[in-house]
Amino acid sequence: MAAMAAGDERAAAEVLRGLTRHLNCLNEDNKTTRKRALEAIKKETIDKGLHSAVLQEVFSCLLKSLLKCLSDPMERCRETAILIIGEFIRCVPQPEGSLVYLIPCLAQRLGGKEILEPAEELRLSLVEVLTLTVEVCGKQLAPYLDDVIKILQRTIVDPFPDVKRESCKCTVNFAKCVPEHFHMQAESLVKPLMQTIAHQHSRVRVSVIEATGAVIQHGTGKTVDDVLSHLAQRLFDDSPQVRKAVTLVVGDWLLHMRDRYSYFHKLLPLLLSCINDEIPEIRLLAADLWRQTGAQWEKENEDDIKDKLDFLLTPPPLYPAGAERPGLGCRELVVRNLGKLVPAIAHDVTDWLVPTRIKTSQLLPVLLLHAEDHCTQHLRLLLATLYRACGDAEGEVVANCLAAAKLLGTFVPPEVFLKLLLNHVDTSSSSSSSSSCPWAPLMVLAAVLGGCSGPLLTPHLQQIADTLAQPDVCLEYQQTSAVLRDSCSDLGKKQCSP
Repeated sequence: MAAMAAGDERAAAEVLRGLTRHLNCLNEDNKTTRKRALEAIKKETIDKGLHSAVLQEVFSCLLKSLLKCLSDPMERCRETAILIIGEFIRCVPQPEGSLVYLIPCLAQRLGGKEILEPAEELRLSLVEVLTLTVEVCGKQLAPYLDDVIKILQRTIVDPFPDVKRESCKCTVNFAKCVPEHFHMQAESLVKPLMQTIAHQHSRVRVSVIEATGAVIQHGTGKTVDDVLSHLAQRLFDDSPQVRKAVTLVVGDWLLHMRDRYSYFHKLLPLLLSCINDEIPEIRLLAADLWRQTGAQWEKENEDDIKDKLDFLLTPPPLYPAGAERPGLGCRELVVRNLGKLVPAIAHDVTDWLVPTRIKTSQLLPVLLLHAEDHCTQHLRLLLATLYRACGDAEGEVVANCLAAAKLLGTFVPPEVFLKLLLNHVDTSSSSSSSSSCPWAPLMVLAAVLGGCSGPLLTPHLQQIADTLAQPDVCLEYQQTSAVLRDSCSDLGKKQCSP
């Protein structure tokens, strides 16, 4: 072993003697001379395939000279120096020995108020060297946390898209390598990431979303609110890959974020919205992540829900045909957060942006399918929300809300929903001039009746018929006679059903 070490030292010394003239040439004024010297150094070291121990010794002696070349006026010289440094870091057995000089130099070139490297391709190469250094040095980079964060703050917002993407990749790797230190500076990366999340290139947006996931995952949790609105906007992104990235990140937070219980009510709508994505792959991915989230929550709270595990396995009667009943953990998560979710739905379903109203209306039936009979305690607000949404000019919004109303009929006892609904039908008919959609309660009533069980509804049919037969109701609803006919037809079917 000692003989091998001595042999490596002799080989390294011999290589360095051969490089002496080239190292001296790096200080020449002639740019061509400097370029040839760097090429010769590369040829005599990296290209020769020397033993790793020999390369380690040679690298230690060449490092300062190579780093000095990063500020060479000639772009080709800087390019070659970056290439040599990167190959050394990749090949030597102890690359962490270079960190004390390498990281401050990279911070000087990339992390200042004004980036010193003018060539975008070389900035990319420098960030790639940093990414490589993170991969091979791992936890050894902890003492250089401030410098690395300073670099990433600047390069994430670099004008060159490829630099942005590589910086995001480096951010993800760095967060995973030094999680016990990263959280101290994680917040400082949120602002540059959010400045870049709407970039015109979809691949950049994907990279930013992935980096945001790592920053929040390994951060203090204080900046979750700062990124949620930006991620919600990406659910409307034209690129399926961007929406898939959001799905993966939110699912990962729900499963692994340390303070996830505090943010369930804010994260659930994002993941559940992805269940209705137009791309089957994203729908399946979201559904799988949601199942995992529910199963994990169920396991973590097994003692609290052990009674329900035995008694809530049978679906309610008249459960929607073709609908897969969510697991108990998923249902409980929605139920426990429903008090915060329903007001948010009520607000967003009347948003001025059509895509937001559509996305919100799609989410409402999903929530009700999970809440089942627990939606009864929020019935007044849910009905008010449905009335407003049924006056929407977008047919898709109306259709989604009527589907939600049908679920109310399935899960809420008729004596409960009729007490509110029939009163609203009667009141709305007498005050239609002040309402933009006076017939909305009748539309909702028809949908709710469509979801209700015939035997449960039978005792109330006369009360419903009497309300619909009132002259004021019939007169005011002439313009929606089709809805009235459908409602009456529904009554007849319920009467005839067993």
